Amino acid sequence: MSQISTQSSPDAAMDDHAYQAVLDRLATEPALADDNITLTSAEAAGVSRLLLGLGVVGLVIAAGGFALNFRAGFAAMQIGLFAVTAIALGALFFVLVFHITNAGWCATIRRQFENVASLLPLCMIGVAVLLVVELATGGTLLRWLGTDYEGHHLMVHKEGYLNPTFLVIRFLVYAGIWTFLAFRMRGWSTEQDQSGDRWLTRRMRFNSGWGILAFALTTAFFAFDFLMGMDFRFFSTMWGVYFFAACAFSSLAFLAIVFAWLMSKGKLQGVVTSEHLHDHGKLMFAFTVFWGYIAFSQYFLIWYSNIPEETMFYIFRRTGDWALLSKVLIAVHFLIPFFLLVSRVPKRNPRFIAAIGAFMLFAHAIDMTFIIQPMVDAGEEKVIGLSSWWAIAGGVLGFIGIFGFLLLRKMVAVPLTATKDPRLPLALNHKNYV
Repeated sequence: MSQISTQSSPDAAMDDHAYQAVLDRLATEPALADDNITLTSAEAAGVSRLLLGLGVVGLVIAAGGFALNFRAGFAAMQIGLFAVTAIALGALFFVLVFHITNAGWCATIRRQFENVASLLPLCMIGVAVLLVVELATGGTLLRWLGTDYEGHHLMVHKEGYLNPTFLVIRFLVYAGIWTFLAFRMRGWSTEQDQSGDRWLTRRMRFNSGWGILAFALTTAFFAFDFLMGMDFRFFSTMWGVYFFAACAFSSLAFLAIVFAWLMSKGKLQGVVTSEHLHDHGKLMFAFTVFWGYIAFSQYFLIWYSNIPEETMFYIFRRTGDWALLSKVLIAVHFLIPFFLLVSRVPKRNPRFIAAIGAFMLFAHAIDMTFIIQPMVDAGEEKVIGLSSWWAIAGGVLGFIGIFGFLLLRKMVAVPLTATKDPRLPLALNHKNYV
């Protein structure tokens, strides 16, 4: 148990003498010893090579999907790319929420959320490549790029929004905002490790204020453009929230595995405890329920309104292979995680919560497949269906492997937790009473 008093205030308004006293106590805190909060390159080398190998092999397998047809291979790659992009977006969301709510308990776990979020610019490079391919091919999965405006009345009405120039501009706005927020939040946090400047906490909180609004808008429109936009006839007012729920769900699952692995390496002892894991597990449970609520609400509203442009999205996914996949999605993305996480026992055990996190990542991959893969068959005479499951699995494992490899490089570069955050005393003494 930490020796730091819980009476230490995290408020940036404390005077300099009081804040220096907090820093002095943190400097002698055993849990913040270098060997406990740093990961060396040698310690990460084995897993790093494994993840890199998994990534390369996975992407090679995914590329085999092009042998079926171009759309199948492209979809396999896209499923993996959007799966990891959602993870990084979810991590950025939680970084912003932790700051804007001035939460004390999460000061010790926030660094790993920052590390994951800082990979967003690399994800955006992947999406940029995807966008170039779409534009060059006249629309592979974004079918509206190859649709004659004059020959389709819906395209005529949507031309002001669905045009290549405006799509590129919107993407640059999304990428710019996310890159700024991800880099600056992590940058200010690591800068505080060196300088001990308590006003950096206030700066991060201020920027989280406008950042959370910008995040909400850009995430919703990103989902509209690159996922809902695959079928320009379909529209849903809840699609942005549906994608956001997937982002939060997947990032929490991924980070549960990260924390469990670090703890298995003997790191973060007394820094990330069963109390923190319990609260992390509560968030996993909350967003399992939230995703289920949004998914059902979207389906119910579309079923109730019975508008052809909306209902065809689900009608198509109730035929062939997609009928089975729809049922599997309900089970693995909501029912099973719900019952696994409803108890407090697995939420407090690193191995249990990591296993549940891995299962939730599997569910996340099923969700991305449910959204993207049916568009391979839309309007085609030759139906691919789930016969390219091996390419999809390769795409998901490939991108997650590369994502994990790059994350380890981030983790090695900086301490595994904030070291001079004024809220650390609260986090180190965190107790969970529910």
